[in-house]
Amino acid sequence: MAAPTPLPGAALPPYLVLYDGVCGLCSRMVVWLLERDRERRLAFAPLQGETAARLRALHPEIPSELDTVVYLEPAGVHLRSRAFLHAARHLEPPWRWAYGLRWLPAAPLDLLYRLVARIRYRVWGRYDSCRVPDRADPARFLP
Repeated sequence: MAAPTPLPGAALPPYLVLYDGVCGLCSRMVVWLLERDRERRLAFAPLQGETAARLRALHPEIPSELDTVVYLEPAGVHLRSRAFLHAARHLEPPWRWAYGLRWLPAAPLDLLYRLVARIRYRVWGRYDSCRVPDRADPARFLP
């Protein structure tokens, strides 16, 4: 995992979640994270957006496919199940305790993650465009 490098000309929030902006499940996940991030530390950007494109130039480990949630922090870049486990440290208890599971092997957790990712559009739907959740602070969302 490489440590994130600041974007030229733009300061990034230190804790950033990249998600599929048109996925119904991903949108629900963002709302869920917003409700449990009481300290308002997490910021969000769609994988289809300008922020993710610029970050891919700095971090080639960020996939261009839309089926991967990415969490960036000063300590590194985390993908799929690891993204959730590392982002959990910013949530209120008991969800924060999931951060302790980050030492579990990624393979079994990512297998479940990939299965859900494969069916997410059929089960949770798809939007025509990226959207900011209702009642969300627009300042926490990057393009």
